[in-house]
Amino acid sequence: MKKLLIALGAAAALMPALAQNPAAWPEKPVTIVVPFPAGGSTDMVARAMAQEMGSRLGQSFVVDNRPGATGTLGAGLVKRAPADGYTLLVSSLGAFVVAPHLLKTVPYDATRDFDYITVPVQAPNVLVASPARKEHTVAEVLAALKANPGKLSFASSGNGSSDHLSAEVFWQQTGTSGLHVPYKGGAPAINDLLGGQVDFSFQNVNAVLPHIRAGKLRAIAVTGDKRSPVLPDVPTLAEAGVKGAELYSWQGMAAPRGLPPAVKEKLAAAAIAAIQAPEVKKRMLDQGLEIVASTPAEFTAFQAREWTRWKTLIETRKISAD
Repeated sequence: MKKLLIALGAAAALMPALAQNPAAWPEKPVTIVVPFPAGGSTDMVARAMAQEMGSRLGQSFVVDNRPGATGTLGAGLVKRAPADGYTLLVSSLGAFVVAPHLLKTVPYDATRDFDYITVPVQAPNVLVASPARKEHTVAEVLAALKANPGKLSFASSGNGSSDHLSAEVFWQQTGTSGLHVPYKGGAPAINDLLGGQVDFSFQNVNAVLPHIRAGKLRAIAVTGDKRSPVLPDVPTLAEAGVKGAELYSWQGMAAPRGLPPAVKEKLAAAAIAAIQAPEVKKRMLDQGLEIVASTPAEFTAFQAREWTRWKTLIETRKISAD
């Protein structure tokens, strides 16, 4: 009798899994966890994709903002969810390749706990000067840094953010040093930059593009390996003589590790098609975001490269989350 009860219990435990048909996914609403507050770049990308994917697949895709612990709270929630395609993560690079090297503990292993689906978009950062500064070129910024080592302030949206890491790479590659001023988010950093309370910043292009176009901030160089289509007159750092400082801020879509192959294939196809849909693509490009639309294999390889790159930088520069 005991063996029979154990067998029946095991069969009951398997029934939900057997009842789900991977080929029929999605049969119910899909949740996209964004580990940041609503209104930011990652949230905007996730919502645009959710709407388009829902239209294509005939099911609701709902964005659930779960901010906290530099993106690791939401990522941890997704890691613990069933690997059935009904809980997804859309995050910036922070949760995937930066925070695990900055924080003492994170509730997931970014190298093992996720199936990587696609990098929908990326964007270079742009070195901008406050209106109080007189520098117009990278050479002039470097001259000012060398004349005042460790004194010129560089604002960022927080320790370990892409704007912070851009500054660290810039200083490392040029043998200079500045004063890092971390803020709790991009908005207050940009506000103080506009007001002249800080000198410079490496901001996401889409975050400061309106201020650049309005003449309120001066764009000096971009961090990409090519010029930004929305800032065609602004040189890259490489063009300005700073080599090895090419980097992008990016968003990625992932799921709990172990998706059924049929679900993973269908999910990736829908996500890639969504970001390449004409209206979505135009909206991204107009804001300075570049379409990547990588495959799961491409994203997995890219994540591994980024993981090594930022781990090395964080350890070399002794960057902490404090």
